[in-house]
Amino acid sequence: MSVMEPVPHPVIRRLPKYLVHIQELREEGIEWASSQEIADALGLTSSTVRQDLSHMDLKGISKKGYETAQLEAVLRKVLGADVLHRVVIVGAGHLGRALAEHGAFAERGFDICGLFDQDPGLFGKKFGHAEVINVERLSELAEDVKVDIGIIAVPGQAAQEVAEALVDAGVKAILNLAYKHIHVPEDVTVVDARIMESLQELAYVLGTSRKR
Repeated sequence: MSVMEPVPHPVIRRLPKYLVHIQELREEGIEWASSQEIADALGLTSSTVRQDLSHMDLKGISKKGYETAQLEAVLRKVLGADVLHRVVIVGAGHLGRALAEHGAFAERGFDICGLFDQDPGLFGKKFGHAEVINVERLSELAEDVKVDIGIIAVPGQAAQEVAEALVDAGVKAILNLAYKHIHVPEDVTVVDARIMESLQELAYVLGTSRKR
């Protein structure tokens, strides 16, 4: 099962939703799913589902749809979930702890191999399977375990410093949860996840709908 390149970015952003849904179907023992069934579950159109999946080496069968086992395998391959990615979280506050304790990471191919902070009072405490480690040891651990992804879960004023520490440690992919833009070299990929901005977008939509 090979991936047909290139897959457009808007499609890539929808694929994780497909994967989670198909995994749920598999857990329920469902062996086949039509594009319409997938679309209804995810709030999409069947044509969008068919077009998205057409970018992959995958064939549906008339009146049956897609075999869920095959679809899961293809989606995992496209999204890199068939390979274990080593992840570190910098920031052991409420957000960092919640992430470390989230049980779905391992199921999706992400191994939380380190939770870092600068508070000595937290060193040695465990959240999920991760033990809080002195942030000064970040480079040491990153080199030992070949960290793939770094998650920034610190206040905005510390985000750039943490980003630089991750870059210095050789981390090439960063999920930035801080409300601060960070600057990194061109060969480092950053994804910003801003909960407050999403809430403000929803508030705007609510506001405009009430004015109609």
